Amino acid sequence: MNPPPPKRLPRREALKWMLAAGATISLLDARSFGAPALPATGYGLDAKLLETYAAGDLWPLTLTEAQRRTAIALGDVIIPADEKSPAASELHVVDFIDEWISAPYEAQRWHREVVVAGLTWLENESAKRFNHSFAELSGPQQSAICDDICYAPKAAPEFKTAAAFFAVFRNLTASGFYTTPAGWKDVGYVGNVALTHFDGPPPEVLKRLGLT
Repeated sequence: MNPPPPKRLPRREALKWMLAAGATISLLDARSFGAPALPATGYGLDAKLLETYAAGDLWPLTLTEAQRRTAIALGDVIIPADEKSPAASELHVVDFIDEWISAPYEAQRWHREVVVAGLTWLENESAKRFNHSFAELSGPQQSAICDDICYAPKAAPEFKTAAAFFAVFRNLTASGFYTTPAGWKDVGYVGNVALTHFDGPPPEVLKRLGLT
């Protein structure tokens, strides 16, 4: 019996997140997968982020519930919870990834195909090795698969395509995670926060600038 589907992030929030993270994501070449045509046209030049969007608005989401479970499990292998920050799943990174790969733009078309194909490979590999879906595997079992695909230059020939998927998925997971307040805190980013006390530039800086 499958567990209940994980709670989804409100779609408006996921869209805001996708737009904020878009500038940080470097595109990897996934042309070997081939990308299908997408039916939606997107939001154009004026994204209305104050509106409430439901599934099917703007563009259909890509991931099935089974694919979401696989993606959530893989995201937590890439960014697990620790003493400083929550796991990727706790921040709903899968919702960001689903919005990103579902968007009908050239930049996302390749990611859509590589992620869908990669999640399918991951499930097939999990069944072949351990007779269970990836999300049901133990931590060491998940790591055993990921260790074979986590570094493309050293991946065996039979894992090269899966390693390309892992690189894309890891990039998307990190891009989503580190554009959240919890991700900022994890790397020590303060952001635009007012200082409570400021004594001015250090004397050595003023001296170097010839201002003393």
